[in-house]
Amino acid sequence: MDDAKMILFPEGKVILSEGQINRDMYKIIKGHAEVYVRYGTEQETLISIIGPQSCFGELGMLLSKPEIYTVVAYSDVLALRITEENIGEFIQKNHRNVVDMMKNMANTIMTMKLQVELLLKELENGKKPDESTLLRTRKAIQGYGMYRSILEASDKIGMINKKT
Repeated sequence: MDDAKMILFPEGKVILSEGQINRDMYKIIKGHAEVYVRYGTEQETLISIIGPQSCFGELGMLLSKPEIYTVVAYSDVLALRITEENIGEFIQKNHRNVVDMMKNMANTIMTMKLQVELLLKELENGKKPDESTLLRTRKAIQGYGMYRSILEASDKIGMINKKT
């Protein structure tokens, strides 16, 4: 991978930011990073600590969509930067990482599904989530192309609640 770059991120450095479009994926060679949602807010949640051989940023690179999490260097992180231009070669040379990427994406989908189910449950129980939660959820859903189905589900729940 001639055009791939090794990059050193110092401890505490934000590598990827939730909500921003990032066109690169990274494979950690040395060090550890923290993965957060809602980083820097009252709802900040640490969802994972990743280390050597872990990849991140694949969703943004593959979909050209905003990142769904923030990655912060827990210690100094040496990472291989993979771009759209060299992803094919990376896949050929790193079969194990491709399986790890697929597992990571599957876990991300399951986490989003759980969040949507919890939101729908609140709506079913007649609770109205606060506006900032609704706004974040709408942005995430719109960004990943699920907005129509969630809107339809919300409409159905609304009709069910009106009948009861």
